[in-house]
Amino acid sequence: MPQPPSRTRFYLDKRHKKVMGVCAGIANYTGFDVNLVRIFMFLALWMSGGSILPVYFIAGWIADDEPREIASESKEDRRFWQGVRASPTQSAREIRSRMRDIDRRLADIEYYVTTENRSLAQEIEQLR
Repeated sequence: MPQPPSRTRFYLDKRHKKVMGVCAGIANYTGFDVNLVRIFMFLALWMSGGSILPVYFIAGWIADDEPREIASESKEDRRFWQGVRASPTQSAREIRSRMRDIDRRLADIEYYVTTENRSLAQEIEQLR
């Protein structure tokens, strides 16, 4: 059985590519606007005198294309995974906090249902 694609890896974005999809892939990976990444790439190319060009083509040659499963994600999912790549510890902390909140709310519901609640019992009886 094949392993699912990693959402924390860098992939080329062939759907939004201009040359090889490297800038679009960097934009997806970091969460920056693709036009901003392209401007920075042009500035880096200009400031390096073209010496960064081989690095660009090597990245385009080595990196894998973005899998369909990841390409079809919602914007909210993309933002979540960009946050995980930027700060895994912070993301884990936020998830733990959300789970604690859900657990607390579930405990409140359980307490409400399991304690003797005459008005709730009367409402249930009226529904029958």
